[in-house]
Amino acid sequence: MAAPATPGTADGADRLVIENAYIATVDAAGTEYAHGHVVVAGGRIESVGAGPAPEGLTGVTRRVDATGHLVTPGLVNTHHHFYQWITRGLATDHNLFNWLVALYPTWARIDEPMTYAAARGSLAMMARGGVTTAMDHHYVFPRGSGDLSGAIIRAAAETGVRFTLARGSMDRGEKDGGLPPDFAVESLEGALAATEETIDRHHDASFDAMTQIAVAPCSPFSVSTELMREGAELARRKGVRLHTHGSETVEEEQFCKELFGMGPTDYFASTGWLGEDVWMAHCVHMNDSDIDAFARTGTGVAHCPSSNARLAAGIARVPDLLAAGVPVGLGVDGTASNESGELHTELRNALLINRLGPHREAALTARQALRLGTHGGARVLGRGDQTGSLEPGKLADLVLWRMDTLAHASIADPVTALVLGAPAPVTLSLVGGRTVVEDNHLTTVDEEAVARSTREAAQRLARIAAGG
Repeated sequence: MAAPATPGTADGADRLVIENAYIATVDAAGTEYAHGHVVVAGGRIESVGAGPAPEGLTGVTRRVDATGHLVTPGLVNTHHHFYQWITRGLATDHNLFNWLVALYPTWARIDEPMTYAAARGSLAMMARGGVTTAMDHHYVFPRGSGDLSGAIIRAAAETGVRFTLARGSMDRGEKDGGLPPDFAVESLEGALAATEETIDRHHDASFDAMTQIAVAPCSPFSVSTELMREGAELARRKGVRLHTHGSETVEEEQFCKELFGMGPTDYFASTGWLGEDVWMAHCVHMNDSDIDAFARTGTGVAHCPSSNARLAAGIARVPDLLAAGVPVGLGVDGTASNESGELHTELRNALLINRLGPHREAALTARQALRLGTHGGARVLGRGDQTGSLEPGKLADLVLWRMDTLAHASIADPVTALVLGAPAPVTLSLVGGRTVVEDNHLTTVDEEAVARSTREAAQRLARIAAGG
């Protein structure tokens, strides 16, 4: 039976009706319908359930026969570095620290036009592949480079996805024992002031917000303790979330112990960086005590399996994190360590890579992987009540995946087909009820124009970095 209409939906509202689909709601009960419908009105989900849509609906502007399709919540990306889109395919055989040393001199030359082009490329690739909520952790702000945060936010608005900018920062340059060049880092005061200004200019706390801001110093090895501590205070004063990298490699753990006399999790606790308003990227090297601390405080994790493998960081203990109740979502991570740049790869690799760990075939199921990429990610970004599952009253962020083509038609279960099969064509992707992808093509931006601009930006950056 269909769920009731959203209370307060005005009679005569424009409605979009999707019928005859296999629907994976990813609600708390994991409800699925082999033949179901979704009704969208006023940018929200009005009803979802088995069988055809309710009779007598008014204002129906479009009906979609979704025979042969799987409908899911839109994918949610919880960790990325958009600017890296124009430095793909470099330092491909390095671990994290050596990779950073190799690439920071190039990244330190980015400017506003390059950042805008790279953001458009990153966003276009994700959106075309079913991402409806994206985030970017941008922490490289070379002096005189322009309004980089504004450029990224503009690119997200043009693409039409829901977006969180994690306004990053670094104040520990080479002269202070950090990895980035000194001219690519900010002062403590400058980073805090610029972050607060970004929040004041761009953060929207409303239910259907398209742009939100988080406070996001880069990592323990590129940020002073003062910036970590004062950044946390700033975020809580402004009522926004906190994000950083944590426990990514064994080298990071050794760095924290040598510099701070404690491991990463204890260091984060000492600076105010554990809590329900915090999520960390990677969290690969965590012991039982670390996991307990995250579970006890509600601290979230952005799991980035492809990047972790690319940089040989290790296998995160995702089954143990989930068993403890830690919020976990999926992240693409920067495309200098994940050249494909789309989230379907992370659904598949989260399942496959975790089965190489101690839990083997019991590590994750296909449906757990889908939950990581949808409701898990929404919860990590603090938007679990708004998106990430198909339920009446939630935002109409959803995707129709075509499952009747050569690649998927003979796979018995649609959810397994989506997670373990080849990337499925996106017949329709909606963000707040607005079409972003149709028939596997973006409707909001010109993909060919984006590709050209990213290629030109990559070539320009390479020339500048080489001194040309």
